[in-house]
Amino acid sequence: MSTTAASAAADLGELVDASHVLVCCGTGGVGKTTTAAALAVEAARRGRRVVVITIDPARRLADTLGLAGAGDHVVDRRLWDPESVAPETGRLTALMLDTSETFDGLVARYAKSEEQRDRILANRFYRNLAGALSGTQEYMAMERLHELHETGDHDLIVVDTPPSRHALDFLDAPQRLIRLLDNRVFRVMMAPARGAMRIATAALHTFVRQVGRVVGTGVVDDIISFFRAFDGMEEGFRARADAVRTLLAEDSTAFVLVTSPRRDSIDEAIYFAEQIATHGLTIDGLVANRVHPEFADPTDGPRLRARAAELRATGDTGEPDADAARRRLADRYETVADLADLAARERTVLAEVAAHMGTRAVYVPFLDHDVHDLRALHEVGRHLVG
Repeated sequence: MSTTAASAAADLGELVDASHVLVCCGTGGVGKTTTAAALAVEAARRGRRVVVITIDPARRLADTLGLAGAGDHVVDRRLWDPESVAPETGRLTALMLDTSETFDGLVARYAKSEEQRDRILANRFYRNLAGALSGTQEYMAMERLHELHETGDHDLIVVDTPPSRHALDFLDAPQRLIRLLDNRVFRVMMAPARGAMRIATAALHTFVRQVGRVVGTGVVDDIISFFRAFDGMEEGFRARADAVRTLLAEDSTAFVLVTSPRRDSIDEAIYFAEQIATHGLTIDGLVANRVHPEFADPTDGPRLRARAAELRATGDTGEPDADAARRRLADRYETVADLADLAARERTVLAEVAAHMGTRAVYVPFLDHDVHDLRALHEVGRHLVG
């Protein structure tokens, strides 16, 4: 690891040591879930009580983390600290989102009575709505983040955000339900039928009856019953959304953007960072996965190519085996020179992107194996934090 790479890894290590919330964000297919899990493992090995919220880990990685199903699972210490070198305070918990259960828990929390809770949970329209909202994984990830923060049981919460090109998808997630609750139609349906609201409600019900002729009166009745049952709960949801927004803006919350050297991934990362900035937030760390290793100093390229040219210029000597070996060696020289150039170009571009974001890039090289166990996660972690 070069001095520059070691310094960048040390920077990321400081985030792991000092942050309370570490949000790993970026588009899909760049190793974001693996990065989040590896950072969590390294934090536990440094003595922190860590929980990692993951969305859809690869099957073997999920098995390694003990994620047989949704919910949270304390990972066996012998798996992430086989050498028994981590401080006793270290603890690693992995949590895979159960989206429908999370939303049901919110209803139970803010219902004014058991009867209101049961009416909502049994409502057919709610079941469909909850499925749709719960499918919005950004909302559920932010909800669980706040819930874990409130418990005070964890020093560090690592969030593997759902893959998205739009940073606003998860930053705005806490406000989505609030916009629904503030919707004029929603408020009219919840309002008691009195005064001016009686006229509005009557007009709305006329429209609803017309809709009922198309979709069926049972569906419409479920919708109206849901809105009425929800009355009085909106303030709790609004307070929750405000609390999540405040937590994301805290100094103890850090954002790590994960990308790869591919041009499209870099463009997406730049766009992502620009969106983050519109919320007054910054990218605190940049991780580039699948970077080509530095097989040679890029300044050696001309020398390596010159040596290859010398070998080819020798021509045939009448010794087939020696001539073939010489050609293979020339090919190797050229390949190493090409790879050195490629690795240098990748690092130059990534360093420029990181500087534009006000941070430094951490490089994780191509690995010759899949990352599906805790030993491999620790290997990735060494590249991330040194």
